[in-house]
Amino acid sequence: MEDFMDVNALIEQYGPQALDIGIQLGGALAIVLIGYWVAKIISGLLEKTMTKRGVDPSLSGFITKLVFFTIMALVIIPALAHIGIQTTSVLAALGAAGLAVGLALQGSLANFAAGVLLIAFRPCRVGDWVEAGGCAGSVQSISLFSTILLTGDNKKVIIPNSKVMSDAITNYSAQPNRRVDLVVGISYDADLKKAKQILLELVAADERILKDPAPVVQVAELADSSVNLICRPWAATSNYWPVRWDLVENIKLRFDAEGIGIPYPQMDVHFHKEA
Repeated sequence: MEDFMDVNALIEQYGPQALDIGIQLGGALAIVLIGYWVAKIISGLLEKTMTKRGVDPSLSGFITKLVFFTIMALVIIPALAHIGIQTTSVLAALGAAGLAVGLALQGSLANFAAGVLLIAFRPCRVGDWVEAGGCAGSVQSISLFSTILLTGDNKKVIIPNSKVMSDAITNYSAQPNRRVDLVVGISYDADLKKAKQILLELVAADERILKDPAPVVQVAELADSSVNLICRPWAATSNYWPVRWDLVENIKLRFDAEGIGIPYPQMDVHFHKEA
């Protein structure tokens, strides 16, 4: 009987407080659940919108998660306040921690910001041949923190995104066509018109060279030891190097066959016999 009286006394003493705590916890849980539901809906709609607009999957995934966790952080604060926890000190602690983390990771954050810009504006894509960050190669991947290039001799170069964005980016694959710029020097006693005609014939004979824009073959300058001709045909970007290499070889062979001299640096050494 005494035990029953003790239980009743405890219920009478602590029952209202327990009920209040339960109501507060239930309200806080309801706030968190509703916030979670809202965060899922908003982040899902945002992800679908970015997917339809062709946003890079890595960027869309990151933004979706960032929005989701931001909403959840905003929801947890009123939930804590609902159960009586002072959120002012929590916010101050979070602000101080965020500042410390930001200062410690400022290099990484700079790389991250540059990665977002690279993915959003796409100055280069995977497979493009570029010069960026002091290196040249084919773009293998672009992540939020680094860009990976594969050089012509099959070396893997990992460049921080901040370095890529802080310097000029030369994308050789951005346009469908490229101009092949050649400077061919001939000797002063060579037949100039014949040399120009040979260049035009070689350009016309290569089916990979485009007719429009038309190739240009002109005299560029009268140099110290040669008459320099420019030969500027256009080709598809994928054919640039094969066209250039074949054209250089064919010019040399044809000039040799036609007796067109190509000057090269020479040094005359004279010996004087002393008496």
